[in-house]
Amino acid sequence: MTDIRFGYTLMTEQAGPKELVRFAVAAEEAGFDFEVSSDHYFPWLSAQGHSPYAWTVLGAVAHATQRVGLMTYVTCPTMRYHPAVVAQKAATLQILADGRFTLGLGSGENLNEHVVGQGWPTVGTRQEMLAEAIEVIRALHTGDLVEHRGEYFDVPSARVWDLPEDGVEIAVAVGGEEAIARFAPLADHLIATEPSSEYFEQWNATDGAPRIGQGGPARAIGQIPICWDPDEQRAVERAHEQFRWFAGGWAVNADLPTTAGFAGATQFVRPEDVAEQIPCGPDLDAIVEAVKPYWEAGFTDIALVQVGGESQDQFLAECAEPLLDKLRTAAG
Repeated sequence: MTDIRFGYTLMTEQAGPKELVRFAVAAEEAGFDFEVSSDHYFPWLSAQGHSPYAWTVLGAVAHATQRVGLMTYVTCPTMRYHPAVVAQKAATLQILADGRFTLGLGSGENLNEHVVGQGWPTVGTRQEMLAEAIEVIRALHTGDLVEHRGEYFDVPSARVWDLPEDGVEIAVAVGGEEAIARFAPLADHLIATEPSSEYFEQWNATDGAPRIGQGGPARAIGQIPICWDPDEQRAVERAHEQFRWFAGGWAVNADLPTTAGFAGATQFVRPEDVAEQIPCGPDLDAIVEAVKPYWEAGFTDIALVQVGGESQDQFLAECAEPLLDKLRTAAG
């Protein structure tokens, strides 16, 4: 059985850059195995109040930490960033991180990608763009001079000069059978948004995909929000204020363009609705029960999102270590 790793989320939407670096150090000290960073231009809701540049933050985190794995969760390499630029900065970050970095990629959300004024393609087009972008990134990570003329991207002449010895592994966010069939042969690892074993069955049945489980090299990475607080009511209120967008699901969340849009779309979501989806309050056993479906489904890496930037210091000081002990005991 593959060891299950528990991660901490550097939620750029809810804290500033210096705070995120401080949280990263504290999370490593608390015993988390890896840390993932969102990569947004906007927060989901104005109440979250932040959105620093993830790659600058991760560069600082790479130097401030020693042990934890690092990962983008996730970067869209098709619109806001050209894939040639993503290839360069991923290689640089891997060097700074001494091999601890994984490049997490996805097809993006309108909320972040619309800012460069290139419109918002359909999901099918976005997936085609992502597949071509991965091809460009892989080619540039060989260190060769690359000339690429594709359907969506042109690279007249490019080379990444500073490359890490062992390269940069790529994890790709997928949802559904069609996306898995397209991206499993292109990726090193799987990112999925729901605790479903069907993802792994489809992934492992796809020709050319690195196998998950049974000694295979691929990892299955998921993420779940929690809202720990000694006061349950305060936790519910905070989760509702800052995370009610989560109730929409990714089919909706990918297409809304503004924080005002998310506020409007979630105006009738009640605090109790959020509390049904996100474990809120001081009960660590309830959090373990919420996380449990992920490892039961076959996830190897599970990142926790503690809701609320203002709650991170207390969470990391008081909750993280006992929670990790309970999670590791329950996961065997």
